Amino acid sequence: MRQKLKEKMLWVSLLLLVICMIFGDNVATSTNNENTHKHIITVYLAGDSTVSDYSSSLAPRAGWGQVLNRFFDDKIVVKNEASSGRSSKSFIDEGRLKSILDQIEKGDYLLIQFGHNDEKKEDPTRYTEPYSTYKSYLKQYIDGARAKQAIPVLVTPVERRRFSEKGRARDTHGEYPAAMKELGMEENVPVIDLTAKSKALFQELGPERTKSVFLWLDAEENKNYPNGVHDNTHFQEAGAEKTASLVLEGIDESMLVPLRNHILKKH
Repeated sequence: MRQKLKEKMLWVSLLLLVICMIFGDNVATSTNNENTHKHIITVYLAGDSTVSDYSSSLAPRAGWGQVLNRFFDDKIVVKNEASSGRSSKSFIDEGRLKSILDQIEKGDYLLIQFGHNDEKKEDPTRYTEPYSTYKSYLKQYIDGARAKQAIPVLVTPVERRRFSEKGRARDTHGEYPAAMKELGMEENVPVIDLTAKSKALFQELGPERTKSVFLWLDAEENKNYPNGVHDNTHFQEAGAEKTASLVLEGIDESMLVPLRNHILKKH
């Protein structure tokens, strides 16, 4: 009798061991997957053509958002939702902000750079006034991100390539950068002053050397631009990388933790 009982207990023990091994592995795998997901931070980008991605048919044209992922470790995923020709207003009107907010999760970041197309008074579908409608549209990005427990970050518009006759880099965005910084103070939102940073860089490089930052190509220099191109707004890849470095500098200075902890040491 005792022998049979021992045998039954042994079989039960073996059965429980097998069950634990099977389901235990599944639980561990599930837990590991969850932990891996939680450690991934997504950085969403909302912006215009100076930020957006470009196809190989337009190379070497590139936006700073197109190269930003190169400067982070594998715990950061960059989703560049920026699109050419958009303003803070048209980006929302076309449902692009809603698309981001449908995806963004707690702990993610939303970097917001607009200004170039907000300035176009001749186009009512894009124009915003710096201290009124520009700020009110930008606030929708801030409120939307915060509602999803994500972190909004304002980025003032990168400067265009424009110099005085004496070779001094000029301001090219009027009151828009100041209006964005004012909104940042009012809403307690980090602001990366890319306007000031890029102007300082362009001043340092001067009129000639900035041509290597912007999309300046001679005729027949590149097959995608057989007639050449002199573009003082958009970057070639090297310029996109320089601009992305300025954004990273701003992330570091703004103490955006944990994002700043994942910036690669050499960039």
